[in-house]
Amino acid sequence: MKHDVADLDLAPEGARRIEWAGRRMPVLKSIEERFEKEKPLAGRHVAACLHVTAETANLMTTLRTGGADVSLCASNPLSTQDDVAAALVADGIPVFAVRGEDDDRYYSHLNAVLDLKPDITMDDGADLATLLHTQRTDLEPIGSTEETTTGVIRLKAMAAEGTLRLPVVAVNDSATKHLFDNRYGTGQSAMDGIIRATNMLMAGSTVGVIGYGNCGKGVATRAAGMGAKVAVVEVDPVRALTAAMDGHQVVTADDAARLSDVLITVTGNKHVLRKQHFDLMKDGAIVANAGHFDVEIDLEVLGEMARDRRPVRRNLEEYEMADGRRILVVAEGRLVNLGAAEGHPADVMDMSFSNQALAAEWLAERAGTLEPGIYTLPTEVDWEVARLKLAALGAGLEELTDEQRDYLAGWREGT
Repeated sequence: MKHDVADLDLAPEGARRIEWAGRRMPVLKSIEERFEKEKPLAGRHVAACLHVTAETANLMTTLRTGGADVSLCASNPLSTQDDVAAALVADGIPVFAVRGEDDDRYYSHLNAVLDLKPDITMDDGADLATLLHTQRTDLEPIGSTEETTTGVIRLKAMAAEGTLRLPVVAVNDSATKHLFDNRYGTGQSAMDGIIRATNMLMAGSTVGVIGYGNCGKGVATRAAGMGAKVAVVEVDPVRALTAAMDGHQVVTADDAARLSDVLITVTGNKHVLRKQHFDLMKDGAIVANAGHFDVEIDLEVLGEMARDRRPVRRNLEEYEMADGRRILVVAEGRLVNLGAAEGHPADVMDMSFSNQALAAEWLAERAGTLEPGIYTLPTEVDWEVARLKLAALGAGLEELTDEQRDYLAGWREGT
C-alpha cells in the first residue's frame, strides 16, 4: 500500500484548496521554477512528517519538481486535511494521514514513510528524527530538517547528550521562519481556531497567554487587537519584562487561572495548566493549546476531576467539575490552530516552506560532508527569501550609496 487516507473521493475539493493556497505562495513558486530547471533533488527521496495542509501540498509538489521522490505523513493526529491528503494521492504522492487517527495508526504512518528509505527527512516536532534514533537505526539519511520550536528543542537535547547522529537544519531558526510564521501565523490561526470552536466575543474578555516567545507574542497581540485584556505568564524574566512593556499584565499562572475567560498555552512544556489551576478557574473558562504537543494541559487529571464530560460544539468539550463549574477544552488540547481551524495562512507559510525547500537543497548539495549537529541556513538565504517576499508584496527596499557603505566599513570618521 502506498497510501492511507480517509476518502479518495475528496480529491477534487482538496485540489481546489491546494491551488488556492499556491496563489498565495509566490516565493515558493519562484523556487519551484528554478527547481524545474536545475533538478537539485534528483535521485533523492524526501519523507516529510508535517501538517497535511494545502500549504504543505505545495511544498511537496515543489520538492517533486526539483527531482525528488516524496512521501508525506502527519505530524499531529488532528492536523490532517483529508481532502488535501486525497488530492496528493490522486496526484501520485504517497500520503499516510487521516484526521483523528489514534496513536497506533499515527505511528504506523511514521514508519510507513521511513519504510521508503528516505535520503532526507522533514519534521515538525522531531517525531521522525526520534524514530531514527530509537527504533529505526537501520536507516541512515543524509540529513533532516526541523520546522518548529518544539522539535528544535528535542533535537538540541539529543545533541547535548551526544546521541544525535544526523546533520539537521533547524528551519525554525531562520529569521524568515520564526519571526513571521511563529508570530503572525500562530497569532492569527490560534485565535481563529478558538473563535471557530466557541463563537465567543473576544472584546472585553480576559485572555491568559502562557508563554511569551514568538508564538505567545503573536497570540497576545491578536487577542489585544480584538479588544481583549491580556494577562501573560512567563518564567523567563526578560520575556516577562517584554510583555509588561508591550502593555500586557504579567501574572503568575495561578492568577491567570483566576482572571481569565480564555487560557492559551504556548510554551512547548508539559502540564503548564494542571490541577492547581483547574481548581482556580471560573465557571465557563475556555482552555486551548497552541503548542505543538498535547501535553501542555493536563487533561488526564482534568478528566479525573470532572463528574461529567460532553461535547458541546464541534471541537469543544465541556468538563463539569464536582462544584458545578464548567471548563471547556478546545480541540482535545491539541494544536488549536489546526485542530479547530485551517492552520497558518498560506501567505506566511510561503516563507517557512521556501526555507524547507532550500534546506533540502542545501543538504543534498552537502551529502556526506556534514558532521552530525544542528545547522542553520546561511543569512544570505534569509535575505533572499525576504527580498522575494517584499517584491511579492509590492514593497520597496532602499539601497546604501557607495559613500554610506564606505562610512559603515570605516572607523576614522565619527562625524
